[in-house]
Amino acid sequence: MSTQKTAIVTGAARGIGAAVAKRLADDGLAVAVLDLDADACADTVKAITDAGGKAVAVGADVADEASVNAAVDKVVAELGKPTVVVNNAGITRDNLLFKMTVDDWDAVMAVHLRGAFNVTKAVQKYMVEAEWGRIVNLSSTSALGNRGQVNYSAAKAGMQGFTKTLAIELGRFGVTANAIAPGFIETEMTAATAERVGVPFEDFKRAAAGQIPVNRVGVPEDIAHTASFFISEGAGFVSGQVVYVAGGPKD
Repeated sequence: MSTQKTAIVTGAARGIGAAVAKRLADDGLAVAVLDLDADACADTVKAITDAGGKAVAVGADVADEASVNAAVDKVVAELGKPTVVVNNAGITRDNLLFKMTVDDWDAVMAVHLRGAFNVTKAVQKYMVEAEWGRIVNLSSTSALGNRGQVNYSAAKAGMQGFTKTLAIELGRFGVTANAIAPGFIETEMTAATAERVGVPFEDFKRAAAGQIPVNRVGVPEDIAHTASFFISEGAGFVSGQVVYVAGGPKD
């Protein structure tokens, strides 16, 4: 019987999610690379398997309970019972409050908060059964407030309260829950933000780096490294924490 642990990483087709999936595979976990479109996960899965790791692509809408439950059943059948979850799936629908639609608000809440709830709820029984589990939720420095992101900021602050409550409820079963709050990370999402505000991405990154104490922007691997720590055996006494991975103090 294999003792290899199985992880589910949501929003893992690209960006931070892909980097986390690859890092966990490097750490020896079997990884379910989950995103809205399974085909979009092919590159991440190939990178993992080419490096000798074990991964499968899983398509699911995290905001839909039935879709999530079906996806988790697939993971159990193909990789084994998952005991690690990284809730990374996210979208932005930025706008100032007076221009933001209810649909823009609801879409962001559905993916970030309902999505994390659906996935964690579906997987927690396997963690409880194993008397071991790791939950890592992606928050953001935007949780502290960010102009034009009232929906995203609220969702990312919500992820912190969600994390702390999971830590309290599941701790007795050997399950930890922690959150990572990235600052400026170089991804397709931040490139899209630069495009939206009409600034070349290199200029956008340079301006951001000038405001960061370590004098650079982050890369997805910075977040993957922190996730790897939270998921490690040695981090079993770290739970309910929010770590700002932002190149300097944020809270």
